[in-house]
Amino acid sequence: MRSSIKSSALRLFTAACLLLTLPFAHADSDAAAMLSNLGIKEEHHYTLMSELDGKQKVRVLIAQALFGNPDVLIMDEPTNDLDFETIAWLENFLANFDNTVIVVSHDRHFLDAVCTHISDIDFGKINHFSGNYTFWYESSQLAAKQRAQQNKKAEDKKKELEDFIRRFSANVAKSKQATSRKKMIEKLNVDEIKPSSRRYPAIIFKSEREAGDQILNIEGLSKTSSDGILFNNININLNKGDKIAVISKNSKAISAFYEIIAGSEKPDTGKFNWGVTTTQSYLPLDNSSFFQDGNLNLVDWLRQYAQTEEEREEVFLRGFLGKMIFSGEEALKKSNVLSGGEKVRCMLSRMMMKRANILILDEPTNHLDLESIQALNNSLINFPGTVLFSTHDHEFAQTVADRIIEITPNGVIDRESSFDEYLTDSKVKELREKMYQ
Repeated sequence: MRSSIKSSALRLFTAACLLLTLPFAHADSDAAAMLSNLGIKEEHHYTLMSELDGKQKVRVLIAQALFGNPDVLIMDEPTNDLDFETIAWLENFLANFDNTVIVVSHDRHFLDAVCTHISDIDFGKINHFSGNYTFWYESSQLAAKQRAQQNKKAEDKKKELEDFIRRFSANVAKSKQATSRKKMIEKLNVDEIKPSSRRYPAIIFKSEREAGDQILNIEGLSKTSSDGILFNNININLNKGDKIAVISKNSKAISAFYEIIAGSEKPDTGKFNWGVTTTQSYLPLDNSSFFQDGNLNLVDWLRQYAQTEEEREEVFLRGFLGKMIFSGEEALKKSNVLSGGEKVRCMLSRMMMKRANILILDEPTNHLDLESIQALNNSLINFPGTVLFSTHDHEFAQTVADRIIEITPNGVIDRESSFDEYLTDSKVKELREKMYQ
């Protein structure tokens, strides 16, 4: 460990090459290409590992794991702290990787792109399924629905499952993994498809009143920090019903932007005005200030945000918490012993009780398990109001957003498009390069 910290990123690879008896002649060039693909700029290739920041070190370690074509590659949440472009490169690399990959991830898009099988660890058992995450999720949901249909004939249920498999296997990418997965799914016996025992929280956002046409107008908004300019001269007008993914190469810029429009911080310049019929509910990136009173149990914690006398009743609060997977005695947990995911579920409960018509969410999928991510994803799709959100979850951004706003040090890029369309737009790529110079 001591020698690796004192070594540069590139020297780390040279050592790996020697240990793996790989051709040394190409070691430096292959290592450099791998580092660059993972977002380590050439200027940092000979930087000491001890001088790299935490995110850069993770990228170097991922590159080290990929280097040398290992027989078995084991990765634990490899997409954490990676940007969308780097994740896309890693997806493509692993989807065409010939050997075995075992990966733990909460990124559904990544799992869909990479996996041919899903191993579900639940209640102390490991259940192994053919297909990627979406196939497992949708097929298990269909099986659960069928189990509730007591009067439906067995042969009709079987045909419904067979039709689902046929439709799913027809829509695949052309990578080696996808081709292999397609063959496995087509050979799948419908009796292997079982309902999942996993529980999904009931995340349902409702508005007390519908917002008018005037939502939010922002003029000339700017903000700097000790690190430099976060964003400058931001001009945006929100439309009723917009589902906006707010992105930036600097996550601090997004959080500062949200804090300003939520009224928690002041901009350096500029102004913003919410429409008079709007009500906002905000999920900040840092929720620690909401859990400072460790003496409150979850029932009493949630009671602080009740809007009516009925909502203050313990029966109502315990029922509400039960739907958010805090059943029985879990509802009496002290708020200072909650995990990160439990705190986010509490914060989402708080947001639901406010019944706002504008939702602002800063990285809402952080700390959540896949069941909660899926439930939140579906809820935001169905929410009739306006949503501003930031996320590192590609599937979340693609399925929720119909407008992309990118905040940069030199202004804003604003496009009405899906997330995938935004990332692949050649004109947007050119503009992004200019805006971050």
